[in-house]
Amino acid sequence: MSSMYTLPNNKSFWVALALIILACILGAGLSFGALHYFPNQTKAFLKYLKMPEVATRSQTPPVQYSSDFSYEQSIINAAKNVSPSVVSIVISKSEPVYDQQFVNPFGDLFPDFNFQVPQYVQKGTQLQEIGAGSGFIVSADGMILTNKHVVSDSAAQYTVFTSDGQKYAAKVLALDPMQDLAVVKIQSDKTFKPVNLGNSSGIQLGQTAIAIGNALGQFSNTISVGIVSGLQRTISASDQVGISSETLEGIIQTDAAINAGNSGGPLLNLKGEVIGINTAMAQGAQSIGFAIPINAAKKDISQVAKTNKIIYPFLGVRYILVDDSVKQQYKLSVNYGALVLKGDKGEPAVNAGSGAEKAGIKANDVILQINGEKITKDNSMSTIIQKFNVGDKITLHILIGGKEQDVSVTLGQRSS
Repeated sequence: MSSMYTLPNNKSFWVALALIILACILGAGLSFGALHYFPNQTKAFLKYLKMPEVATRSQTPPVQYSSDFSYEQSIINAAKNVSPSVVSIVISKSEPVYDQQFVNPFGDLFPDFNFQVPQYVQKGTQLQEIGAGSGFIVSADGMILTNKHVVSDSAAQYTVFTSDGQKYAAKVLALDPMQDLAVVKIQSDKTFKPVNLGNSSGIQLGQTAIAIGNALGQFSNTISVGIVSGLQRTISASDQVGISSETLEGIIQTDAAINAGNSGGPLLNLKGEVIGINTAMAQGAQSIGFAIPINAAKKDISQVAKTNKIIYPFLGVRYILVDDSVKQQYKLSVNYGALVLKGDKGEPAVNAGSGAEKAGIKANDVILQINGEKITKDNSMSTIIQKFNVGDKITLHILIGGKEQDVSVTLGQRSS
C-alpha cells in the first residue's frame, strides 16, 4: 500500500475547488478596490466587523525633492547655486505721451461746419519700460556681465532686479567694441554673490548645457537644459528690429532653450560654472541658440575692474577669410588667410593711421600668418589678434602680388 497522499479523482470535487479559488480572488479584488475608491466607508465596515485596517497612504509631511540620479541632482544643484547671481535688466526710456483731441479740419474757413476729426497732440514724455534682458554678477561689489545689445542705448535707464526681488539702479561701465558684451555696475554698497567662471576652452560636443535668464522679459530665472550641439560657429546676429548687426566668431551652439529676454544670461555646465553668455537664437528654427564662450569675456571683466574701460589691439584692415570658394572667386594661389578688401559701401580696406597702413599693407593683399600662426576659417585673424595687447609688435606673413614676405606691425588701440 502506497504511503503517498492521493488526490480524489472526482470531477465534482475539482469544479467545487475551482469555484472556491475564484471566489477568493474576486473577494480580495473587491476588498482592495473598495478600500481604494471608498476608503472611509470601507474602514467603517472593517471596524464594524472588528477586522484590522489596511494602511492606505503615508501621512508624513512633504519634503523637498531630492533626486536619486546624480545627473539630475547636478542640474538641480547648479540652478540653485547660480540663480541668486542671475539678474533681470529692465530697460526704460522717456517716450512721448499723446492726448487725443477733436478738431474742425477746416479751421476758420467753415467755423459753423459741425464736423470734427480726432487729432493726437503730444503732452510731454513719460518714463516707460521698453525692453528687458538678463545678466549675471561677476564680482562681490555688483559688477554684471551682459550682452552689449541689451544696454547699448545711451539715452535709456537701466534697472536691475535680483532673484530675491530687490531693485537697483544700474550704470553701464563699458561696451565691448568687438564682441556682443558689456559690463554693468549695480549702484549699491551691498555685497553680492558672484558666479563661478569656468573654462570654455575645454567644452565638448554633447556635454550638458544649462541656460538661465529672464525669458521673454517676464519669467525671471527661467531654467532650460540641453547639450552643447556645436562649437566654433560664426554667426551674423542682429537685434529684433534689424537695425544693428555684427558678426560673432567662435560661438557655442546649444539646444538649451534661449528665448527673447535670455540675452546676457549664463550658460552653465553641470558643475554650476559659467561657460558662456547666452546671446542669440536662430529665427525660423527650433532649439538652435548661441552663446559667447566665457573665456572671451574674462579679459573684459579684468580690464573694467582695473580701468573702467575695454580696449582691444587693433590692426586696422577690413578682410574676408579665404577658403576654396574665395580662392576661386579672386583667383588666389592659397585657400587660407585673410584677403584685405574694401567694404561693400566703399569703406577703405586699410584704416588711415593704423599699424597696417604704416606697414604698407594694401587692398588685395592676403595675410597668411600672424607670428607663425596660420589664419583659417576655424582660427580667424581677429581671434589671433585678441591674444595680443595694444602696442605689441607682431610679424605678418603676407602674400603680395603672388610673392610671400614678412612685415612687422605695431598694434594700435580700439576702445569702447
